[in-house]
Amino acid sequence: MTEPYSIEDVVPHRHAMCLLDRVLYWDEESIRAELVVPDSGLFVADGGVPAWVGIEYMAQAIAAWAGYRARRAGGVPSIGFLLGSRRYSAARAVFPSGTRLQVHARCELLGDNGLGMFACQLMADGEQWAAANVSVYEPADALTYLENGQQ
Repeated sequence: MTEPYSIEDVVPHRHAMCLLDRVLYWDEESIRAELVVPDSGLFVADGGVPAWVGIEYMAQAIAAWAGYRARRAGGVPSIGFLLGSRRYSAARAVFPSGTRLQVHARCELLGDNGLGMFACQLMADGEQWAAANVSVYEPADALTYLENGQQ
């Protein structure tokens, strides 16, 4: 199921920092988002985007998943933090400009304290280009947390 939200409605990133184009599918456990690797802009060099940017694609898909949950509960998306990843592997060093990538993220663990872990993949033409387990943190009150490190 996917409500008619634009990516800006579910991801707190704005302008050049919003790297996803749209959400293809969302449910309570997973999300599938899409982007076309740009030919200019942030992170683009030598005809593509370095594969390490794939972690940010995954993190933004997780943010969109959380944003959908917030919208369905009558709220708005909030700020979350990428804590890290385990076993990030990429099949190529660069994602060529013009490539349509799908970002798959499945919630493996979500604690009441805002900590979560997601199994993620980047796919192009049915082939896995990258995969990782991504850890995130969404504090109950992000602004308070940023101001003094506490909730």
